Amino acid sequence: MLAFCFLGEILHHVLPLPVPASVYGLVLLLAALNFKLVKLEDVKEVGTYLTGIFPLLFVPAAAGVMELWAEMGEMLLPILIAIIPVTVLVMVSAGKTTQALTGCKNKEADNDAAAE
Repeated sequence: MLAFCFLGEILHHVLPLPVPASVYGLVLLLAALNFKLVKLEDVKEVGTYLTGIFPLLFVPAAAGVMELWAEMGEMLLPILIAIIPVTVLVMVSAGKTTQALTGCKNKEADNDAAAE
């Protein structure tokens, strides 16, 4: 995992794109997993640990929001108008993408089963 983070940092400094280094690292890890260069068992323990501490990682952001609550209170309506449609859009697009990807795999499995 650390190697992919490091490679992501290198790509971030080399490529002139506005993409965070962590995204480069995740894409490289995904490619390595898909091409079977890295086994899932090799990164499963670290991934489970990181997803287990996710709530802890969001504490500083929540504290910052609480600190700015008075200023945000004045802009609550515009914030909600921006957040609600974007949240719905993200949920719908993530759901449709998941359905499309799982549908493709289910069709492939059905075709393989029918061929046998």
